[in-house]
Amino acid sequence: MVVVLTGELFDAIEVNAARTGNHKRAAVRMSRLAVQASPSGMSRAEAHVRAGEQWLLADEPATAAEEFRTAIADAGPTFDDPRVPLARAMFALGRPAEADALLRELTESGGRSLPRTCDLVAELLTEQGDLAGALDWATAGVDACLRGDDRDELPLLLRLRYRLRVDLGLPEDDYDKMLDNKKAQRGGPAAGV
Repeated sequence: MVVVLTGELFDAIEVNAARTGNHKRAAVRMSRLAVQASPSGMSRAEAHVRAGEQWLLADEPATAAEEFRTAIADAGPTFDDPRVPLARAMFALGRPAEADALLRELTESGGRSLPRTCDLVAELLTEQGDLAGALDWATAGVDACLRGDDRDELPLLLRLRYRLRVDLGLPEDDYDKMLDNKKAQRGGPAAGV
């Protein structure tokens, strides 16, 4: 039987997993669906990424890493770059050198020009205690937002960046001031750092 993958189907599985706490069951189901899916709905790569995320939530990073690698090999479109959650899995597996290599690869391939990728990497580095690295990625994300049209990520990145600067004991800068400035929401001029 060929299954057409849809975002709605995977959303429903994720909501059920969040409600029940049974992420392993969701991961197993998503992994099976990703393998037997028709390429006409959501991409197989996206299905593997979302299955991998459930495996991470089920505290099975090795299986999650397999899903993320499958997504990368598939090369289909994904909402988020699968190298970010793969790096998270590598950190969880105690393989920081591999995680760092993935983050370098993201930098070299232009990931710092994508606000969503910057946000995800900054969050990951924050979890790992690398606040300076997280601040660098968050700042790159703000810069990318201000250069482009992505205003959805801007307030998220500004808040994350502000928290990181406070934790690092850094003084307020012009980007921090944008949090109170409505221009940040409407796309006003970029503030200097």
